[in-house]
Amino acid sequence: MRRGLVSVLLALALGSCSILGSREKAPIVTRGAVCGTPMIQGVKLGDVEGPGRCGIKDAVEVDAIGGVYLSQPSRMNCDLAQTLNGWVTDQMTPLVGKTGDGVESLQIAAHFSCKTRNGQPGARLSEHSFGNAIDISAFNLADGTSLTVLSDWGKGKSGRVLRKLHSSACGPFGTVLGPNSDRYHKTHFHFDIARSRGGPYCK
Repeated sequence: MRRGLVSVLLALALGSCSILGSREKAPIVTRGAVCGTPMIQGVKLGDVEGPGRCGIKDAVEVDAIGGVYLSQPSRMNCDLAQTLNGWVTDQMTPLVGKTGDGVESLQIAAHFSCKTRNGQPGARLSEHSFGNAIDISAFNLADGTSLTVLSDWGKGKSGRVLRKLHSSACGPFGTVLGPNSDRYHKTHFHFDIARSRGGPYCK
């Protein structure tokens, strides 16, 4: 009798563990955890120097974040990595939900690069120049389809999901730019962690 009761209790305990464990994604393991959390996978690079004022202090190269892969290893600082991880976990994942069986990877259009804003001569340096910015052109889904900024923005259900993703990033990130901002962002979302006195700039 006692042995049977123990077996029942053990089965219930294992069942509750599996239910609880299914509520959040397990971290993808690549080269190792960085920035103090297993949900950010990559490698530490140390200080990365660029020409002139460009460069990243205590840079990391990230392969996966918040339980999803990045389409290419992306260089950034830990402030950006942690902000992106929080947004992917708390905003992106629940907003996309079961659409296409969920997001498998982020299509990275740009990360660290020493350049001026929008690549215009004489303009101020972009936040990409300091590892403070990431550009995402598509959300690749587990069923093989994608939510693509260029093709799906403003179109049907996919467009509505993209608009929600864009809006949800305003606040976690200091600057959020998309197709409605200017001709330079028709193909991607630009997220950066630069802060201004007037609050987040989102368009």
